This record gives sequence, C-alpha cells and structure tokens, in this order.
Amino acid sequence: MPVTPMDAVTVAIVRLRPGVPLPEYQSDGAAGMDLSAALDEPIELRPGERRLVPCGFAIAVPRGYEAQVRPRSGLAANYGLTLLNSPGTIDSDYRGEVKAVLVNHSNAAFVVTPGMRIAQLVVAPVSRAAWSEAGALPETERGGGGFGHTGH
Repeated sequence: MPVTPMDAVTVAIVRLRPGVPLPEYQSDGAAGMDLSAALDEPIELRPGERRLVPCGFAIAVPRGYEAQVRPRSGLAANYGLTLLNSPGTIDSDYRGEVKAVLVNHSNAAFVVTPGMRIAQLVVAPVSRAAWSEAGALPETERGGGGFGHTGH
C-alpha cells in the first residue's frame, strides 16, 4: 500500500549539491529512505578505515521527531561496511549537511562511488524525559541484572 499524506511527516529539505539524489523509499513498506554519497569522485575505504561521507542535503526535522541515520543491511552483510554511530541522530534543531560515518570492517578495500546508496534515514517520534528524583526505584524481578545476565 503506498504511503499517503496522512502517514507522512513533512520534513523541509534543501539540496546542497546540484543533482544529488534526495532520500528515497525503495518500497512501499520500507521504514527507511536510502541516502546517497554526494561525492565528486570515488573514495576508497581500506580495512578498518572510517570516513565521514556527505549526503548533499540538509533537513529541518520537526520538533518532537528525530532522523536516524542507519546502516544498509546489504552493504553490511556483503561487504562489512557499516556506520560507526548507529543510529546517528539528527536532532530537530540541526541544520547542517547530513553525513554518514562509514567504516570498513572487512579485510578488503571498499570503493564508495558518487551517488552510491550508503545508508538509510528513518524519521521517528521522540519523547523528552522529565526526571523525578527518588530515594529508591520500584522493585522488579530483573532488578539490576544486565549485560548478558540472562545467558543469551
């Protein structure tokens, strides 16, 4: 079923480089829009190397939302290419260029070419927390167990 305006959150976008592809959903059920590398020439990522790759646009995320920059599963599974700060959060008050922090976790060099789909962008609602300082927290069965305490 196609996304309708009732489902959509309107996000202002400014193309910073002529001809750069804007984020785009690849299927009707996709949660994320693919982001493309806004490069003038290919760049090589050697094994273990990381690079900040521009996407060629800036956005104004509405207050109460965030945009999350996430890895593309195919690049991760097939080439070991992923994002270091995943998901990377774009706050509603950020107005700079959207970029992806790519890292090559494979043992072979990877070439990122201009226009290559390198990451995905998910726009999601966020809640703001209001702290309520307390003398103790309510008890739960789990308690303070964490970091693999369930054996999984």
